[in-house]
Amino acid sequence: QVQLVESGGGLVQTGGSLRLSCVASGRTFSRYAMGWFRQAPGKGREFVSAISPSGGNIYVADSVKGRFTVSRDNAKNTVYLQMKSLKPEDTAVYYCAGRDRGTYYYIDVSDYNYWGQGTQVTVSS
Repeated sequence: QVQLVESGGGLVQTGGSLRLSCVASGRTFSRYAMGWFRQAPGKGREFVSAISPSGGNIYVADSVKGRFTVSRDNAKNTVYLQMKSLKPEDTAVYYCAGRDRGTYYYIDVSDYNYWGQGTQVTVSS
């Protein structure tokens, strides 16, 4: 099993930037496909970005393309979500997710079997 812990959320003004981090426990992080999702109040969990175990394949949702970048450092058991040009509609709880099978990226909530506790991102207008 793996435990995921997100950090880096906070309150930022429109146009600002944040970098979220997700640290995984365990020794096999390099085998995990990782994803970022978000959930705004009253809405379902929405896919944001995903990265393959090696980091060689990445997918970004259209809603954040050009503004958000996902990356990972397998030596540090960490996946990152760099967010820039933030908008009020980016306000949500952001979750990282892990999948212990497969070599590509995955974009559905049901693809992942491990989840962090979430970190709040609030963008003020």
